[in-house]
Amino acid sequence: MALDLRSDFPILEREVNGHPLIYLDNAATTQRPERVIEAVSRFYRELNANVHRGIHYLSREASELYEGAHEALAQFINADFREVVFTSNTTDSLNMIAWGWALRNVAEGDRIVTTVMEHHSNMLPWRTVAELRGAEVVYADVDDEGMPLMKQLESLIDERTRLVAISGMSNVTGAIPDVGRVVRAAHQVGAVAVLDGAQMVPHMPVDVRQLGVDFLAFSGHKMLGPTGTGVLYGRLDLLEEMTPPRPGGGTIRDVTLEGVDWASLPWRHEGGTPNIAGAIGLAEAARYLMDVGMEAVREHEKELTRRGLEMLSSIDGVILYGPKDVERRGGIIAFNIEGMDPHMVGALLDSRGIAVRTGLHCAHPLHRRLGAEEGTVRASFYLYNTLEEVKVLAEALREIASLA
Repeated sequence: MALDLRSDFPILEREVNGHPLIYLDNAATTQRPERVIEAVSRFYRELNANVHRGIHYLSREASELYEGAHEALAQFINADFREVVFTSNTTDSLNMIAWGWALRNVAEGDRIVTTVMEHHSNMLPWRTVAELRGAEVVYADVDDEGMPLMKQLESLIDERTRLVAISGMSNVTGAIPDVGRVVRAAHQVGAVAVLDGAQMVPHMPVDVRQLGVDFLAFSGHKMLGPTGTGVLYGRLDLLEEMTPPRPGGGTIRDVTLEGVDWASLPWRHEGGTPNIAGAIGLAEAARYLMDVGMEAVREHEKELTRRGLEMLSSIDGVILYGPKDVERRGGIIAFNIEGMDPHMVGALLDSRGIAVRTGLHCAHPLHRRLGAEEGTVRASFYLYNTLEEVKVLAEALREIASLA
């Protein structure tokens, strides 16, 4: 059954260029429901204070809400609250793994395995670690639909491999690889499995115990939460072992001139004053999604994607990228129109009030592999989008394609 949640999102009442806003740029950032906006506003209006640094009432109340936010996100992914570290975004989370764990555990001659599908944020930190430690990064190729070649990926994971990093859903094609299979291959050789969940976590049920991943990174702003918020999930023993990548205020129990006694988890990995209001807003976003149900979110997006692919594939000149089977992809449709620059297509859609993303989407190697060197147009759906909006997109593209 289609979700009917639009009244929860004030921005969807806007008009853009004389048309009702059709927001299809959810893979870049999502909109916020009123209750998330209110949670952030209430913090600043009524109880603004620093956390874990005062005995006065406001500080105690802020600290309780901040700690409760960790509990909410832990529930959202089925983790222990001690395994939930708040960060700025997915990129920040992945870099924390790189500097806190990989830099101290990857040695000369070791191997890091990832894929051509990855967002730059799940490529560049591992390259830097490899350069500093004398290790190598190797990439599994993808097929013509953008899906990682699993047999090739497994063949690259050998006894030298210390870390395997993969995205749970491509931010370009929406391709959803078999994460469990990747995790099993990594664990067979004693490697750590890192999951970039930026696109996966907001759009489908994610259970870290079921997946068996060692680290998971995701962003708040892609799941109805405030910008500048993110989560690093790490297996408890790995977070205990991991050196705080940002040591300083809030990360310690005691410091002497000779040494340091780190704070308990997760606080040892959250140096300095955190984004308290953002964390409270992110927790409210997680609760909102749990109230809706992530299975319902996934089914809603699958239906929009299925119908969108049907409609766009019937338009002469439209080139579609990604798996044809909606069971193997998320709510993302990347496309081009033959003979037209993707940015021009995006601008023409914007003139009709339709917001999409154009360009290379921080995934240059994948675009080159798919033969889309100039980039793609990306329409991405979320729980508040409707079939009617998909129809309007298709009608607009039919008109635009006739201009090519």
